[in-house]
Amino acid sequence: MSDAKSATRLTVPEITGRKGGKKIVALTAYTTPVARLLDPHVDILLVGDTVGMVLHGLPSTVGVTMEMMFLHGRAVMRGSSEALVVVDMPFGSYEGSAQSAHRSAVRLMQETGCQAVKVESGKGIAETIRFLTDRGIPVMGHVGLRPQAVNTDGGFKAKGRFEEERDKVLDEARAADQAGAFAMVIEGVASELADEITREVKVPTIGIGASPNCDGQILVTDDMLGLFDWTPKFVRRYANLRETITRAAETYATDVRSGRFPDRAEIYTLKIR
Repeated sequence: MSDAKSATRLTVPEITGRKGGKKIVALTAYTTPVARLLDPHVDILLVGDTVGMVLHGLPSTVGVTMEMMFLHGRAVMRGSSEALVVVDMPFGSYEGSAQSAHRSAVRLMQETGCQAVKVESGKGIAETIRFLTDRGIPVMGHVGLRPQAVNTDGGFKAKGRFEEERDKVLDEARAADQAGAFAMVIEGVASELADEITREVKVPTIGIGASPNCDGQILVTDDMLGLFDWTPKFVRRYANLRETITRAAETYATDVRSGRFPDRAEIYTLKIR
């Protein structure tokens, strides 16, 4: 897939070089129009597997497929020209072996044209990260609350608030860093632990429900825009589009039913030659 403006995009080394420097701004994107709106303002656009919940109504990210990530990854690439685009590797596409993860990552990059992939860290994933990075595939890690582990964890639960959890998350972060991840998302962990991880790892940390001291921040765009009735504690709503859309739809329905829409300015008329 070609991108005439790809030379202007932020690169993986530029993002890695932001460690301890200018804060990294990241948001999720799943469609071309939204990517176009966000692109001038962010450093990273993440095509997250949250697309399954946000756009497709799935109860978790577990049901997301590679085909869904291909579709939405291509859409975001078409709508952006400046931000680094990272695409999530969905559940089941990378856990089996480093070799199968490599096949999945190659397909994901070839099908979408993205610059990097993201994996959730867990047992054995550090070896996979090393295998991918050694073969030219930039990998973003993800530690703490791991949405793809919702079934083993019994829900979406914050991590690192107890000593035994703290050590596990810290070990996973260290392993991903040493394996060659170029950046790392820290999700839903105690702020003190996020600060410790940020100090210890060599690569930038990007927080979501973590700490303001991370090297950057990311939110799910639809949460930030207020499109849902409920949002997690760590989300700050910067708009209330749920209310705006509801009012617009209500007004439109009233205008149609009353005959006020369309009016003469909004219709075509016969022209005499």
